[in-house]
Amino acid sequence: MLDKTISGEISVSDMMGAIGRRARSAARQLATVPASQKDAALLAMAAALNAAIPAILEANGADVARAQESGASAAFIDRLTLNAARVVAMSEGLRTIAALPDPVGTTIAAWERPNGLAIERVRTPLGVIGVIYESRPNVTADAGALCLKAGNAVILRGGSDSAQSARAIHAALVAGLTVAGLPEDAIQIVPTTDRAAVGDMLKGLSGNLDVIVPRGGRSLVARVQDEARVPVFAHLEGLCHVYVDASADLSMAIDIVVNSKMRRTGICGAAETLLVDRAVAATHLVPILESLAQKGCQIRATDEVRALFAASERAEPVDFDTEYLDAIISVALVDGVAGAIAHIERHSSHHTEAIVADDAAAVAAFMNGIDSAILLHNASTQFADGGEFGMGAEIGIATGKMHARGPVGVEQLTSFNYRVRGNGQTRP
Repeated sequence: MLDKTISGEISVSDMMGAIGRRARSAARQLATVPASQKDAALLAMAAALNAAIPAILEANGADVARAQESGASAAFIDRLTLNAARVVAMSEGLRTIAALPDPVGTTIAAWERPNGLAIERVRTPLGVIGVIYESRPNVTADAGALCLKAGNAVILRGGSDSAQSARAIHAALVAGLTVAGLPEDAIQIVPTTDRAAVGDMLKGLSGNLDVIVPRGGRSLVARVQDEARVPVFAHLEGLCHVYVDASADLSMAIDIVVNSKMRRTGICGAAETLLVDRAVAATHLVPILESLAQKGCQIRATDEVRALFAASERAEPVDFDTEYLDAIISVALVDGVAGAIAHIERHSSHHTEAIVADDAAAVAAFMNGIDSAILLHNASTQFADGGEFGMGAEIGIATGKMHARGPVGVEQLTSFNYRVRGNGQTRP
């Protein structure tokens, strides 16, 4: 079928090319905009979001109804659903971002050479960022605000499931840009759900796109990583683990495990696997699993665990490589922290892992022995979130190692250049 825009007059490729050119123009303007003007826009966006709550919820209701009719899972519906409190939380996130220091123009490091040259490394915007995301409509606000704060233009391509919600949120963001006198093209949303638009973004929009951030499931991230011709901040699935060490306080372990899994099962920071030190299986395992089961969590366990907790299903090997995003958890016993590290390195997506322990040596071994973006000690994996890190919001949790890792907030959306000042030096 011929790809068309809303007007039906030009191809998706031509439309995306125009979006890219407008974004590049807006990025040039944003690079020199003072912090006060960006912050004014963010505060105006926050106010516009609150004023638009009825319109946003109406749009979201249509998206949710369509998803329910298609048989979407409860976890998917939870990720998609907005209510007044969640929209207010988005608004507060924008206010928090506005209150953050402006990273653009800050000096990261400075030194002087023996020949008198003064060298500075200074933060600069990345330019134009493309964000491709699926069912979470709040990403529209988070990504738009973070990119603006860092002096970048952004092109948002949400999933078809949340299209009406995303457009309603985007309208509020544009209203805030207008109030502050900033170009509307600073935050654009792709006005079609045609997958050809994603292909054009992955090609870089004729050099007008500098970075792509995929926010979604394994298939989306895999496609972006395979096809992208521009750098990618990969947000891979959150296959998160909690390890309960022999030294763990049982009451604390119960609270942390239950919260890690059940607070919100559909977020990337939800725990998917529980590992318990075999040395405390007799004392810790059953109380933890009983607490999970009482909250409605399905337990999928190894035969060794099932022998101690009969109210569990047999875990298949694939379960330990599955991001459930649902009230399901895989459970296994391991031989101490070394066994936990070995299991996590085999199965982790390198997103977030937690240890519950009082033994400092076990904690140090865990922290030093695991290569994941976020490691927690005696705290829930649900803290794997840019807002909880004080960043206001995040575009995603980067699980790669280049440039950005962990929550991608304002600072991670900048690059830098070197500024060298002399007084007539020439190189011999």
